[in-house]
Parts: sequence; structure tokens; C-alpha cells
Amino acid sequence: MTIEACAQLVERGDPDRHAVTRAAAPAAQARLWPLYALNLEVARAPWVTQEPMIAEMRLQWWREAVEEIAAGKAPRAHEVAAPLAAVMRDAALPVKLLDAMIAARRWDIYRDPFDDAAALFAHLDATAGNLMWLAALALGAPAAAEGPVRDFARGAGLAAWLRAVPELEARGRTPLPDPEPQAVTALARQGLEDVARARARRRQVPREALPALLTGWEAGAVLKLAARQPERVARGALGRAEFGRRGGLMLRAVSGRW
Repeated sequence: MTIEACAQLVERGDPDRHAVTRAAAPAAQARLWPLYALNLEVARAPWVTQEPMIAEMRLQWWREAVEEIAAGKAPRAHEVAAPLAAVMRDAALPVKLLDAMIAARRWDIYRDPFDDAAALFAHLDATAGNLMWLAALALGAPAAAEGPVRDFARGAGLAAWLRAVPELEARGRTPLPDPEPQAVTALARQGLEDVARARARRRQVPREALPALLTGWEAGAVLKLAARQPERVARGALGRAEFGRRGGLMLRAVSGRW
């Protein structure tokens, strides 16, 4: 039950987030790996079984695990639980945010579509938004940073969501409230507005929190492409060349301009 075990989980399940976090200082990594490993555990819980009840039980297990940690109990016997407990206690992370992040994954269990764009963004706020804000809090971000961090997380979450649309559809889900090109363009433009609003308040976010926000460094480019060519979403064609991706990440890491 080590930090490195959490890092290995993230490397296998979320290589992009792993690459960003591996470039952070060791102290920041120690705070981030358990959060990202937890996110992976709950994100994959609905997909490892065809039985909704079993999936519900897996999510409930984690909800109870974080509640017990918050209550001061010994962490459960799981490779992520002990490192997570240390981060939760050292950084005084709000258990309600962790609980909401886990509970939101119930959407993946079933096949209900989102009623509208607002419902989709609410889901992104509970998942990507809570995760990025928890990560920023773990790195010492003040309360005043929550607005820009959450705005950026919403845009970054949408970018990741649009890239995942073909896979979600292949698994029988309905990821978009309206898949028509004009609706996808509207979604992408809303995400771009969120990113722009966050960047306009960049000074409210301390540099120490940079590793948490760099996980969404591609959001702007992905959303611009989706807004211009919405048909790419259904084709799964929102990626960029690996060389360009690495160069862009290095530039943002050095400049601190997420």
C-alpha cells in the first residue's frame, strides 16, 4: 500500500495524467497519486461487471471507505485506501466532494441519456470538477482559487468527454444530449468559454497547484477543433500528433500558463 503502487495504477489506466504528474515535484506526486488512483478505481467500477447491482456495490464500497477515513477509522485493506487516507487527513480534503465524485459514476452503470447540456455539465462538475479541485486543494490552493479551477476543469472535462464519445457509444451509452453537429459545436464553445473565464483569473491560482491543472492542458486545442469540425467527435478524431502534444505540455509546464 504505497504511493508508488498508486502511481503504477495511474500509469496503466491513465497514461496522460501519469505523464503530467510524473513531471511534478515528489511532494506533489505524493498528494496526487492517491487521488488519481481513487478516480481510476471508481471510474472503472461500473465497467468490470454486467450486473448493475454489483457495480452499485463497488461504488458504495468506496463511498463507505472514504467516510470511514473521514471519521478517523483505519483505512480498509486496499492498495489505494491507505495512501488516500494520508492525503485526506494531511490536506483536510472535504469528504463530501469525494463522495459526490464517486456517486456521479452511477451514470456509467445505466444507459439513461442526459436530459440536456446542463445535465451533462453537472456530471462533469461532479467528476472532473471535483477531482481537479481536490487535487488543487491537496497542493495548497486557497478557497479563492475554486472558481477558476472549476471553470478550467469543466472545459477540460468536456474535452476529455468528447474524445471518449465513440467508446461510450460502443458500450451502449448515450454520452451527448444532442449528437447533431450544431449541438456539439455549441457544447464545445461553452467549454471554451469556461476555459477562457478560468484563464482570465489565472492569478488566483498559486503556482503550487500547477500540476493539478496541467492535466487539462490540451482542453483548449481539443475544444477548438470540436467547435470547428464537430463531425470529428463521432469519428474519434480529436487527437494530436504525439510530438506536438509533448512539446505543448513541456511549454506549459515551464511557463506555468495552463
